[in-house]
Amino acid sequence: MHFIDTHAHLDDPCFTKDLDAIIQRAHEAHVTRMISIGTGIKSNRAVLALTEHYPSVYAALGVHPNNVLEEKDDWIKELSTLAAHPKVVALGEIGLDYHHIPLDTSPSFLKVWREQQLLALEQQLILAQELGLNVIIHQRDLSSSQKKELPSDSPLHHYNAWEDTLRIMNPYQGKTRGVFHCFSGTPEQAEQVIAQGHLISFTGIITFKNATLTCETAKRVEPGHYMIETDSPYLAPTPYRGQRAEPAYVCLVAKKIADLQGRSLQDVATSTTATAEKFFRFSR
Repeated sequence: MHFIDTHAHLDDPCFTKDLDAIIQRAHEAHVTRMISIGTGIKSNRAVLALTEHYPSVYAALGVHPNNVLEEKDDWIKELSTLAAHPKVVALGEIGLDYHHIPLDTSPSFLKVWREQQLLALEQQLILAQELGLNVIIHQRDLSSSQKKELPSDSPLHHYNAWEDTLRIMNPYQGKTRGVFHCFSGTPEQAEQVIAQGHLISFTGIITFKNATLTCETAKRVEPGHYMIETDSPYLAPTPYRGQRAEPAYVCLVAKKIADLQGRSLQDVATSTTATAEKFFRFSR
C-alpha cells in the first residue's frame, strides 16, 4: 500500500528546519511521491531545487492568482523555461481567487485585479497545452459573511470564480485536464467538473466536524475521478487540526474517504495512486 500526496507546499518557510525529517516521516507512512507546488517564479525555483535534492519530490509550477500582480511582465516566458525541467509533472497551482480581497476596492482597481487573474489563467492553460501538461486548479469565491460586509454597489458581488473558471477552461477540453484541488463543493459541482473531463482532490477538510457537504461529495464521487492531498502546511486533518500539516497525513484523508465509501484503505490507496499516476503521467 502506498500513497501520493498530490499537493503540498514544501518550499514554505515553516518546513526549512526539518524538511529531511518530514520527508522521512512521509516515507514511513507509505507516501512514495509528493508533488510540491509553486505559486510564483521565486517559489517555482525553490520547488525545483527541492526536486533535485529529494528523489520522491516532484514539482508543479505556476503563478497563483493571488500573486499575478506581483510578477514581472515576462513571467510567462520564465515559467515556460522552468517548466521544461524533467521533474515537472503539471502546471499549478493556477486559477482564480476572488476570496482574498485587495486593499484597493475601487471599481477601477477591482476590474484590473480580476482581468489580470483571468489573463494569467488563460496564458497558463495555453502553456500547459503546448507543454503537454495537466493543470492544478485553484478557485475560490467570497464567503457569505464577506458578501454581507461589502457595500451593496461593490463589483465583487458580481464576480464568480467558479463560473469564470469553468468558462475559461471549457475550450481546453480534450487538450489539457485539470484537478480542482482542495475541493469542498457540492456533489453537483463535482459532477460538473468530472463531466468536463477533470478531477477533484480532497484535503484534510474532509475530516473536520463541520465538513458535512464535503463528506457528502466524497461519498458519491466514483474512484478514478478524485485524488488526495494535504495542501501542507495548511488544513491538517483531525486529530492534528490547527497544527502544521505534512505529507504523511495524506493517509488520514484516504482513511476518511474509505470510511465514507465503505471501502478498505488499501482499495482507496490503490485507486487514488493509480489516478494520480495517470494524471501526472508517472511511470510505475
